[in-house]
Amino acid sequence: MEEGPYKYIRDGNGKVSRVIRIGTRKSQLARIQTDSVADKLKELYPDIHIEIVAMSTTGDKILDTALSKIGEKSLFTKELENALERNEVDLVVHSLKDLPTSLPPGFTIGAVLKRENPHDAVVLHPKHIGKTLDTLPENSVIGTSSLRRAAQLKKRFPHLEFKDIRGNLNTRLKKLDEKEDFAAIILAAAGLRRMGWDNRISMILGPEDCMYAVGQGALAVEVRARDVDILEMVSVLHDPDTVLRCMAERAFLRHLEGGCSVPVAVYTQVKDSQLYMTGAVYSLDGSDSLKDTMQTSIAAAAADKSLEEVDERVQRVGITASKIPGDAQDRAERLGVDLANLLLSKGAKEILTVARQLNDAR
Repeated sequence: MEEGPYKYIRDGNGKVSRVIRIGTRKSQLARIQTDSVADKLKELYPDIHIEIVAMSTTGDKILDTALSKIGEKSLFTKELENALERNEVDLVVHSLKDLPTSLPPGFTIGAVLKRENPHDAVVLHPKHIGKTLDTLPENSVIGTSSLRRAAQLKKRFPHLEFKDIRGNLNTRLKKLDEKEDFAAIILAAAGLRRMGWDNRISMILGPEDCMYAVGQGALAVEVRARDVDILEMVSVLHDPDTVLRCMAERAFLRHLEGGCSVPVAVYTQVKDSQLYMTGAVYSLDGSDSLKDTMQTSIAAAAADKSLEEVDERVQRVGITASKIPGDAQDRAERLGVDLANLLLSKGAKEILTVARQLNDAR
């Protein structure tokens, strides 16, 4: 039965339950991530009935072109947001790194869940097991669809070659294992872990080798901003440290006007009520780069700033987090902007402009 935009069902005993429809991509990893969110909601709200609505996105359909060449910011999100706008789903689960730093009007990120390991992982071809990127033979080909990874690793490992590889995790691993085209591929450690494929991880790349993408390893729940009840329902899923780290990262990227088509990387930590952030920009071949680190306090708000006074309509880089002190959110966002401004003052815009032009010309 329907009531306005909401849907209800009645069980055999006549009990009526609210149906929460969750939108997701169709890939196995997306389903695993969405199921994990659905399980958490079901545990918190046992009276709701959850339906999963899976669909394909533009990014899932275009597999013969590098992500950085497609020129569309919402590759993995647009179709899901269209369903949200049409009230066909009540919320959508994304990998946060797929979400643009500015969301369409009427949408907000209502929850950012505790981050899985955000670093990148090396998966070696079976014949190279036991080696590292350092010890792979000269001119070994490494597969990655990310300009960010390639730019950092080209400089760090000049004896290796880097080529695009597209497809979901299953497809990319199959391409690695069944052909001789690649000596290794670079994937997000988070995805491999969520799939239960930790045994395929040959090494995790630390920040000295390869800093990660903005939002990498975190899951985001996107909702209609006007749906106050849904917003309240999912808000309990927020992980405060992850929220503040990702706010800083998204503010950094947005202020740089970066995206898939330029190499931008970050590394954040929360330690002793301090948020530390390292950000960097790179030329396509990694030969030119700028990197710096800043920090800010995210200590608890003063007593007179109660959580209830935080305006839950306030969005910072697309995220609504009413249960996290507003001044901590402000400082996290300011940290990202300040770090971006520092790099811009040193010439980041020129590096990114050239990277974008070269990428477009390829």
